[in-house]
Amino acid sequence: MSRAALLLLADGRFPAGGHAHSGGVEAAVAHQAVHNTDSLQAFCRGRLHTTGLTMAGLAAAAAAGLDPPLLDDAADARTPAPALRAVARRLGRQMIRAARATFPSEDLERLAAARPQGAHQPIVLGLAARAAGLTPLDAAYATAYENAGGPATAAVRLLGLDPLDASGLLARLSSDIDAVATAAAQAADRVTAEGIDALPSASSPLLDITGEQHAAWTVRLFAS
Repeated sequence: MSRAALLLLADGRFPAGGHAHSGGVEAAVAHQAVHNTDSLQAFCRGRLHTTGLTMAGLAAAAAAGLDPPLLDDAADARTPAPALRAVARRLGRQMIRAARATFPSEDLERLAAARPQGAHQPIVLGLAARAAGLTPLDAAYATAYENAGGPATAAVRLLGLDPLDASGLLARLSSDIDAVATAAAQAADRVTAEGIDALPSASSPLLDITGEQHAAWTVRLFAS
């Protein structure tokens, strides 16, 4: 196991396309739900414990060696908004290109063949973590951090926030990231005994609604 591999997967500069997406915060800014550092922190915390928890569970399960196509179907069931399903698969296509070049593995090759249209991004991240010798908890951490770090970084551009304030926000969310990653990995560990329904299915209906609205915008800074 290499902690450097975990840092690479969690790095926003890993060429998987995440920098082009705001994690829903662009729509939240447009609706004035996010307008300063405090409201951004509340947004990121809410995303972490809903969508973030669900995605981290899927990533942890993939890293644990569970069947990727089955997990991909489970991700579909947990993503009711068509626009967000399309985003997840688009990000999955981009991530699998980077992952196959960085952490080559038979699992990634099989998933690419089974899902030529793209698998959900957390599934790909989990397989990349497995190929890198990382644990399910590591995969959950990378996913949870991305679910807070992506919106925080996007909000710096959208609101002109001080990047130092955004970094401080992420530091204050560290205990939330710990809790989400731990819960996700524990859920993945229960799948063998309890079945796929052991994975988290927490949702954020408002993110689904605004995600659909955002997809229809003709002018936007971020793809989602």
